[in-house]
Amino acid sequence: MVHQIWHQFPRIQLKLIQLEPYLLKAVTLSNQPVHSRILALLKSGGKLLRPGFFYIYSEFGENIPADKLRAGAAAIELLHVATLIHDDVIDQSPLRRGVQTIHTQYGQKNAIYAGDYLFTCYFDQVLKSTHDATDLQRHIEAMQTILNGELDQMAFNYRQDMSQKDYFHEITGKTAELFKLSFEQSAILTHAPRDIVTLGGEIGLAIGQAYQIQDDILDYGGDSSQTKKPVLEDLQSGVYTLPLILANQTAGTQLAPLLGKKQDLKEADIKKIQEIVIKSGGLKRAHEIANQLTQKTLALINRLPEQNSKKELRRLTNLLLQREQ
Repeated sequence: MVHQIWHQFPRIQLKLIQLEPYLLKAVTLSNQPVHSRILALLKSGGKLLRPGFFYIYSEFGENIPADKLRAGAAAIELLHVATLIHDDVIDQSPLRRGVQTIHTQYGQKNAIYAGDYLFTCYFDQVLKSTHDATDLQRHIEAMQTILNGELDQMAFNYRQDMSQKDYFHEITGKTAELFKLSFEQSAILTHAPRDIVTLGGEIGLAIGQAYQIQDDILDYGGDSSQTKKPVLEDLQSGVYTLPLILANQTAGTQLAPLLGKKQDLKEADIKKIQEIVIKSGGLKRAHEIANQLTQKTLALINRLPEQNSKKELRRLTNLLLQREQ
């Protein structure tokens, strides 16, 4: 079932409802146990944000055959899900969208193969949407950026000297690049003017950065029953996000001995770190930075031509970046 956030955007909601069965048919893995877990992940309540943005932004271009547009939207979501499966292996996450992760049930090797298989499904849909060599090269570059972002995250694990600059470098590759690709490709496939393509990339990048910061804020201050993942899961995996990085600037002496325990953190240690991050103002300052990026995004959206899609982008951006899950 399409996420409730799309109830406010019925035109896009209908397209996403039609996309869901198409996504399921795009995956035909012969290993039935792993195949069923991939289908469960695709059906388990993801927001379909990236294809949703793809569809909205496509309206700034020309009308093209519906099957090509649908394939372009499907490609974006399949790439996203492939990266999630690999993320879960790297972070040793037990749950994703409230569903047991593939590596937890079938082992790391099978999970990695499942993610790799979805990469092939992604390129299959890319080829259904376009045969233009320049478009294909853009997808290759985006995938390289995303994978480099994941590798950079591994290099930063348990690094107490990680800076705000390091964090933005990491999330730009890990998260924001896929939002950027969603906007750019929808504009390119619909033959939108070059300035709309460029502006879309800027909007997608800003939304992706703000969205990841909001996600990291929820990791410290959210409710796992709402977010559908364990609170402070990143911390337990050695992934130091913006609230902690900002807190470390003012409460480093308190945090150092706790963070020094690395993977040996106990539940009481994790709770103490959470308290320090909140009391030192790390969470509040992360909120302020997320709000600044939200305002930057809205300013970029204001540069778009006046049409209904522009209003929807503005409204959706506000909804997403003030969410509690």
